[in-house]
Amino acid sequence: MIHRSLQFTIKNKLFKGKAILVMGPRQVGKTTLLKELFLTNKEMIWLNGDELDIQNLFEGVSADRFKAIIGKKKIVIIDEAQRIKDIGLRLKLITDTLPEVQLIATGSSSFELANSVNEPLTGRKWEYKLYPLSFSEMVAHHGLLEERRLLPHRLLYGYYPEVLKQQGNEKELLKQLTDSYLYKDVLMLETIKKPEKLLKLLQGLALQVGSQVSYNELGQLCGLDSKTVEKYITVLEQTYVIFKLSSFSRNVRNELKNSKKIYFYDNGIRNALIANFNQIENRTDLGALWENFLISERIKYLDYNGKWVNYWFWRTKDQKELDFIEEADGQITGYEFKWKPRTKVKIPKQFTSNYPNAEVKIITQANFESFIL
Repeated sequence: MIHRSLQFTIKNKLFKGKAILVMGPRQVGKTTLLKELFLTNKEMIWLNGDELDIQNLFEGVSADRFKAIIGKKKIVIIDEAQRIKDIGLRLKLITDTLPEVQLIATGSSSFELANSVNEPLTGRKWEYKLYPLSFSEMVAHHGLLEERRLLPHRLLYGYYPEVLKQQGNEKELLKQLTDSYLYKDVLMLETIKKPEKLLKLLQGLALQVGSQVSYNELGQLCGLDSKTVEKYITVLEQTYVIFKLSSFSRNVRNELKNSKKIYFYDNGIRNALIANFNQIENRTDLGALWENFLISERIKYLDYNGKWVNYWFWRTKDQKELDFIEEADGQITGYEFKWKPRTKVKIPKQFTSNYPNAEVKIITQANFESFIL
């Protein structure tokens, strides 16, 4: 069993008077995490929101009826809670009327679950995101040396738990995961009406990792208008397939102000979409793979460690850029990512001139663990 970073966090929040929500894509281990924490706890009751009888159970349920259902149980887990109609109101009812009960809910679609719970549960919930396994979790599992040795493999196949468990079947498993993303979560949403064009959009995004994206250009590639592209990208963000970085600017002349880049939460999913699992020494997109890996792992690290950081990329109209910018407690730090440690890097003078107190770091194979551990 690989220890997940959220285990301690969830344990520490039990019985503090709030519901606990664990969000994240399918197959990242939400159910496994909660079973590891509570399966042997005799005071726990498990309700699966994917099951029709559980969905019906919540129809018009009252506090008294729910109390009769759970009996003397003190921990109620609702898995795939987004499948239950008006789940936010149901969770609020339990939280308000049964304060002695610890409510925990999971969801694989923030679009559905977050919209259902945010308003009813304002001030009544702790919300956490579970990602695919992280570099730091695997280092804790089998050591830094072993995980460093596996870096080329991770760049290709990513960190989904099932992919890590079944070495040799990575391509087949990632194909199944990609289909699950597309057909179970994303395409179930009513806003997605052209699945074949959504797949083209995802492939277009996968090929543009690390580059600025234009919704107009993506629309021309996929046969969609720019508004539909924007809507689809929002849904893909809310189902944890991709995330967006905006451009950093303090209204300095020549800086890009409204540009964006899009990355995937998992390298394996990205590579599966373009059906490219060539070894890294034979790839023309190694820079993009490295950039996607580092930024996604950095976001996991920041989130799991409760660090409040804003982040962007930086670029000027004449193509000067830094891959990643962070600001925390007023301190700006720029990062440039290079695969080869001896690559010469020229820090843009415009950045150091505009932000003289900023620090700039070069992240390579030689020092990357300091960035994501």
